[in-house]
Amino acid sequence: MREAQVIVAETLSATVDELYQKFGVWRTARALVLAAWRHHQTVDQVSQLSDRLRRDIGLPEAEDAYGAARFRSIWPDTR
Repeated sequence: MREAQVIVAETLSATVDELYQKFGVWRTARALVLAAWRHHQTVDQVSQLSDRLRRDIGLPEAEDAYGAARFRSIWPDTR
């Protein structure tokens, strides 16, 4: 397992070094921050949807820590 982690870490280091050499430190850092922000926004937007909307767009239903529904709809469940 350790060898696989070392290979991934070396590959990541090489990729970051290549990006730094090609685009510079500020452009590389900006791209990383923007990618993290986009991912954060996507996760936040999807996590706030009700189970009905999640089913409509093809996502699995969200479960709370206790397995209860987070949002109770006034409409009957038509599964």
